[in-house]
Amino acid sequence: MSSRVCKNCGCRDIDIDQARGDAVCMGCGSVLEDNIIVSEVTFVENSGGGSSAVGQFVSSDGSGKATTLGGVFHGSVGKESRAQTLQNGKRQINNLGHQLQLNQHCLNTAFNFYKMAVSKHLTRGRKTLHVVAACLYLVCRTEGTPHMLLDLSDLLQVNVYVLGKTFLMLARELCINAPAIGRKGFECSK
Repeated sequence: MSSRVCKNCGCRDIDIDQARGDAVCMGCGSVLEDNIIVSEVTFVENSGGGSSAVGQFVSSDGSGKATTLGGVFHGSVGKESRAQTLQNGKRQINNLGHQLQLNQHCLNTAFNFYKMAVSKHLTRGRKTLHVVAACLYLVCRTEGTPHMLLDLSDLLQVNVYVLGKTFLMLARELCINAPAIGRKGFECSK
């Protein structure tokens, strides 16, 4: 209960729920206040790498009653994770691409395919190296380089059928037509 009074019915039984951030009259059900603001929020990193918001709810009636806020905040964690995923993918594309002696255009195209795969959540549940290899092979097929999926399989010591399944899924989901081997010249090799 609160010392507040409902403007609609005059009832003094007001339920203030700090977790939801609202104040509701128990007599008539009117929402008297919502989006109760938080004053002076700071963020503290916890041991798991997440962030916790630390602050106090402040009521608009100026009663001075404030409760602390300490829930876990994950707002920027997703963005950092995505950036880290992209950075890791780019590094692996460059490493594997240099072993295949692909030029920078091919590496950039493979990274663009990888970014598309990440944005469509096609990397979830798959090993990054498999997705990277599939993106590189997709470039090899679209650009007509002399590389086969078996070359990537040998480099990574991964079953060729596993890479093939990932490649076919990427080509289908990204709507990229991968022409048959031998259609174009070898313009992406050094």
